[in-house]
Amino acid sequence: MSMYTVLTILISISALFGYVNNRFLKMPFVIGLFFLATSTAILVLCIKYWYPQPYIDLKEIVVQSNISKFILNIMLGFLLFAGALQTNWLNFKQYLKQITIFALIGVLISTVIIAVLFFGFCNIFNLNVEFIYCLLFGALISPTDPIAVLGILTKAKVSKRVETIIIGESLFNDGVGVVVFVVLLEVLLTGNTNVNFGTVSLLFLKEAVGGIVFGLVAGLLLHHIVKTIDDYETEVLLTIAFVMAGYSICQYLHLSGALAMVVMGLLFGNYKKESTMSIKSKEYVTKFWQMVDIILYAILFILIALVLLVMDLQVSYIFLGLCSIVIVLFSRVVVVYLPMLVINKIIKINNKEAKIIVWGGLRGGLSLALVLSLPPSYAQNILLIATYICVLFSIIVQGLTIEGLAKKMR
Repeated sequence: MSMYTVLTILISISALFGYVNNRFLKMPFVIGLFFLATSTAILVLCIKYWYPQPYIDLKEIVVQSNISKFILNIMLGFLLFAGALQTNWLNFKQYLKQITIFALIGVLISTVIIAVLFFGFCNIFNLNVEFIYCLLFGALISPTDPIAVLGILTKAKVSKRVETIIIGESLFNDGVGVVVFVVLLEVLLTGNTNVNFGTVSLLFLKEAVGGIVFGLVAGLLLHHIVKTIDDYETEVLLTIAFVMAGYSICQYLHLSGALAMVVMGLLFGNYKKESTMSIKSKEYVTKFWQMVDIILYAILFILIALVLLVMDLQVSYIFLGLCSIVIVLFSRVVVVYLPMLVINKIIKINNKEAKIIVWGGLRGGLSLALVLSLPPSYAQNILLIATYICVLFSIIVQGLTIEGLAKKMR
């Protein structure tokens, strides 16, 4: 099946689900699409015992399409740039301390907590999963996903302060989580479990700091180029080119493309924006990237629901996945409340805000893309099921109840 045919099917299904959701379910866009896509995948799984051909055909498409690479190598750069471009730096800057603590230290602490607890539950269920895989699970599930957060929080009517902290954290901890995951994956693939702290730190710094510096340079360059013209068609094309070329260069140089796109989007969208583009150009560029966001959101949540079709479901794996929900929520509580207890003079977050930040830490497509990028194995299948269950709970349960919690806290 050609790429064009696959995209045609995905867009058509997305449009159909979007209509059904808007007309009948009335859920937030992201939640509605994911709910309908997951329900369809479960239906296909159920009818395979009586009529297996649709399941066989769909599973073959999912396996051949390499969803992980499509999300990580193509979609992620666009989505992060689009999200950062629409983020107000003046609001963002006020809460930079909180965002930095949650996005950097929080991801590292959460990775370790989840790895240790997940390893313990694997032993309880007599599942032979090496600790390196548990660390990888911690790294891929710790970041709150900007794709899910941006699509849900903006409609949940949480306070602007809390919304800015959660969105800012999700934009950056996404990049940090990917860097940690890449470092751990390299340890797994090389088989060198005796890698010292210095080597890991240097690799982490190269990926993270290199990505941030690249994003700054690319953002400034894009700003100065766009400033010399006044033609919205060309300006839109320039932003597309910088995202595609910039993300590809980061991958080639082994820098964090995720962090680069966030920094580039923030800088281009906020640095001297009054003098960069005319009002007409700014409107076209903004509207274009908003539409990119919506279309890619739709495709993404159809894709991650299809992941159900390639899982080897067993009762013990499902129970471990359910336990993983508790593990992930516990780690989120520690990440939010520990700084409150230790350095609350710096982060200045009260108990009501902390509850919303804990519950608003949604997981999404990025986690599934990362787990799918692991080499096929017994452990990868277990991690895939645990990740999917955590994402399903996060988007459906947390996503649907965050607005109610925000109202209660008000």
